[in-house]
Amino acid sequence: MKELKYLNKYLRKYQKYLWWGIAFVVISNLFQIVPAQLVRHSIDLVIDNIKVYNSLEGLSLRDDFFSVFAFGILIYAILILVMALLRGFFLYMVRQTIIVMSRHIEYDLKNDIFLHYQSLPLSFYRRNNTGDLMNRISEDVSRVRMYLGPAIMYGLQLFTLFFMLIPIMFAISPTLTWYAISPLPVLSLSIYLVNNKMERRSEEIQKSQSRLSTFVQEAFSGIRVLKSFHREEESIRKFTEESEGYKKQSLKLTKVQSMFFPLIMALIGVSTILTVYAGSAEVINGNLTFGNIAEFIIYVNLLTWPVTQLGWTTSLVQRAEASQKRINEFLSTQTSIVSERDIEQTIEGKIEFKHVSFTYPDTGIKALKDMSFTINPGESLAIIGTTGSGKSTVSSLVSRMYDVREGEILIDGIPITHFNVTNLRSQIGYVPQDVFLFSDTIFNNIAFGIKSPDQEKVVQAAKDADVYKNILEFPNGFETRVGERGITLSGGQKQRVSIARAIVREPKILMLDDSLSAVDTKTESNILNSLKRIMQGRTTIIISHRVSSAKLANKIIVLVDGKVVEEGTHDSLIEQQGIYRDLYDKQVQIDEEEVMDEEGGQPA
Repeated sequence: MKELKYLNKYLRKYQKYLWWGIAFVVISNLFQIVPAQLVRHSIDLVIDNIKVYNSLEGLSLRDDFFSVFAFGILIYAILILVMALLRGFFLYMVRQTIIVMSRHIEYDLKNDIFLHYQSLPLSFYRRNNTGDLMNRISEDVSRVRMYLGPAIMYGLQLFTLFFMLIPIMFAISPTLTWYAISPLPVLSLSIYLVNNKMERRSEEIQKSQSRLSTFVQEAFSGIRVLKSFHREEESIRKFTEESEGYKKQSLKLTKVQSMFFPLIMALIGVSTILTVYAGSAEVINGNLTFGNIAEFIIYVNLLTWPVTQLGWTTSLVQRAEASQKRINEFLSTQTSIVSERDIEQTIEGKIEFKHVSFTYPDTGIKALKDMSFTINPGESLAIIGTTGSGKSTVSSLVSRMYDVREGEILIDGIPITHFNVTNLRSQIGYVPQDVFLFSDTIFNNIAFGIKSPDQEKVVQAAKDADVYKNILEFPNGFETRVGERGITLSGGQKQRVSIARAIVREPKILMLDDSLSAVDTKTESNILNSLKRIMQGRTTIIISHRVSSAKLANKIIVLVDGKVVEEGTHDSLIEQQGIYRDLYDKQVQIDEEEVMDEEGGQPA
């Protein structure tokens, strides 16, 4: 129960539901016990008076006696029916308190976990896979809810019923009580063992189901590649294998489940037989009545199901403890991206890197080595380099996805760690290299970064990103849904929508991380012409492997293996006859060949 202590704060928050639930459990149990006593009295009434009724044969009093006798039985029947209805009502109230409490806690716990997820740094998501994160907020929370709801409810029903009923049974006959309850511990242990086996088989089924779902998802997501390589038969074969594994695990679970109810009924039958046997001996000895035997059989049945549920609830608690432990592991993970002084202010946009070196904490790869540069407000900087040179790391550090351990980054002369993280990021427009669009309308994707979407701003941003005409060609225009991860758009369209999303918020700092890699030369030229106007009065960092994008910047730096090897303007770097010039010459030649192909000519 150590891990489950974390839930105590939620139990305290919703304690009124818990206390009312306990009260309703006690009352509902009371209405279970009383009918058994009414059955005893009614049976004894019949047995005691049937002899009197038979002795009155031939007398006029016989009919009157039968009327009184029948009326007494009718009263008992009505009382038993009323008790059953009242018990049903209070059982309903039990669920309306304890189960409702568990749902409230489930809601709070999921929100708290998701909120905590949002606060964790990017390195956390690189260390953990998405499926595991989703399982902890869905499957694990569901298991915890089963502890907070059914496990607590059935546990309370058992313990309150036990402490209410056992004294009554011992008061009637200790001998008969021992006989009646002796099989119950065996029943509980058996159910516990069987249920544990069922849980293990269920977990195997879940794993098999997960593998099957993952395979199907990948097959559907990569359907173009699958069809292009004509791998449909291979895909079907693998699906059949996974499906066969799922079937085998399901059949194993079915075999164990088939033992469940026969085991329960067998032990209930043993308990009933022992009750009748011991009760009959007591009746013969004159210690008990036939009504007592009927009463005890009802008591045994009342205890049987809660005791059966004890094995099940014990398993629920174990599963909840394991799940809560997994949840606690994530909740105990604290973000290292914190504000040292919580400064909130409108930034001008001056960026300074002073001897910054950075190593990714999760991979150990050293991405930057002693990097220094300064960008004044309204100026632009282009960072050019090959894949793996550390270009994208600069954007991650400016937006504080990571913090540096060597060197210092300043914004407007203030250490970046002093700013309120949310306030700082709200003034940065970022277009990532790996474009991600939400499964929503194009309008909402562009307006994602602004609190109050404005139609004119969204339209203007789409025009600046050279995607406006493409959007109008869709049947629903800006209300077109882009599908999962923007699958209905081309690579270039997704990049341009991402650019529009960044510039619509009118950021003080704009960062373009290789954001024109998926567009053709003509589209790139149109976007670059729009960016000239967008970049005015705004600090801009252009990260690219294309020299054409870098020409817009006031200053260019060339990275190789995390080191700045060249620095200057476009013209000065061309004159240096270095790495930048080589890149420029190669890309100009490629662009000329593309133009000749489009015009129907032949490349040189």
